[in-house]
Amino acid sequence: MNTSDRAGSRDEDPGDTAEGTRGALPRRSFLLAGLAGATAGFTASLPAPAAAADGGSATPGGRSANGWPVTGTGITTLPVPGTPASVALREGDVSMVLVHVIRRFHYEVEEVGPRELAGHRPAAGLTGHTTNYASGTAVAVRPDAYPLGATGVLFPHQEAVVRDIVRECGGVVAWGGRLRRPHAAHFQIDVRPGDPRLRRLADRIRGWTQAPGLGAGVFLLGA
Repeated sequence: MNTSDRAGSRDEDPGDTAEGTRGALPRRSFLLAGLAGATAGFTASLPAPAAAADGGSATPGGRSANGWPVTGTGITTLPVPGTPASVALREGDVSMVLVHVIRRFHYEVEEVGPRELAGHRPAAGLTGHTTNYASGTAVAVRPDAYPLGATGVLFPHQEAVVRDIVRECGGVVAWGGRLRRPHAAHFQIDVRPGDPRLRRLADRIRGWTQAPGLGAGVFLLGA
């Protein structure tokens, strides 16, 4: 894939939900029909995945499209709580955020099976947004079900949830469904190393995982 496959601009979305102040009940009890109806009026834009600075391929020692160093170190394979799956990601704040995204996808969009996640991989052959896998800052969720270039793979209510997941992340995460050549399975960190928004979001998620009734798997009233 080359730069012509990617969206040419990014629309900033300041949306950032404050989950700690709302009541809770199981997310799966939420009526999907109501969410599907809300989708028809959904107009908020989301950030498109960042473009590679050089528009080319990933190389060891270089940087991926989102500005992170391509590396084979500092990568950890983590189980995703609530699922039978595990995934290799850059350890620390990056993995904290992307595992949260996967968990919400699993609970609210489609269940994730034991071999349905693709994370870090070697740089060879990766171009465009896929170079982010070589830095450990991207994950593909159910990539066989949502292959690169496929359209209409999510129902409207499912896409509404995906958009909500990205909005909750406040510009830190981008979804590949907005690429010119869509990649609905793809989620990536969309800020550069050292951006304070990543640490703030990771710290929020850490707090949710320690508080009963918060975090992935819980629907929050007022969302």
